[in-house]
Amino acid sequence: MIKYGYLLLLLSLLFLSCENDLEAVNALFSKDQVKIEEARDVQLLYSDSAIVRVRVNGPKMLRHVDHTQPKEEFPEGILIEFLRPGSNRTQGSLTAKYAIRLENQGKVIVRDSVVWKSGKGEELRTSELIWDDQRKMVYTSHFVKIIKPEEEFTGFGFEADQNFNNWKIFHPKGRMEVEGLEEPL
Repeated sequence: MIKYGYLLLLLSLLFLSCENDLEAVNALFSKDQVKIEEARDVQLLYSDSAIVRVRVNGPKMLRHVDHTQPKEEFPEGILIEFLRPGSNRTQGSLTAKYAIRLENQGKVIVRDSVVWKSGKGEELRTSELIWDDQRKMVYTSHFVKIIKPEEEFTGFGFEADQNFNNWKIFHPKGRMEVEGLEEPL
């Protein structure tokens, strides 16, 4: 009988100590305390009307689970591929060494060695580019270089619609061909 008493006492102490440890573990990993989720070798697909339009790739993504300011961060670089509707082929791409998506503001900011390429052979290079989803605009106040097959432009400040169809450079420099102008005499 004494042996069973010791065994019962030992088991009850073991369960009590486990219960305390379990509470400590739960306190360390409660939902309120988890602020950042990390993912490796990420590929995200964005669709519109059931058609995949954009493919996002990154070696590391940090998802900040802050209820007031949620954001997704790509601290080791990003590759965004704009896909042709109805196919898996790209019609343009954007690369950068850093990117962040500010969910509540509807903005994506890419920084450090930003290169956007179109399917038409156009290229934009800058140190920072901001996509504002609410305004459907892409812009920067930094130095930009636009390279087209026959022309090259530079300047400080850039603005375009989100498809890069209509764009302008603020404070531009460069040479361009203009149709309909006569040669000077």
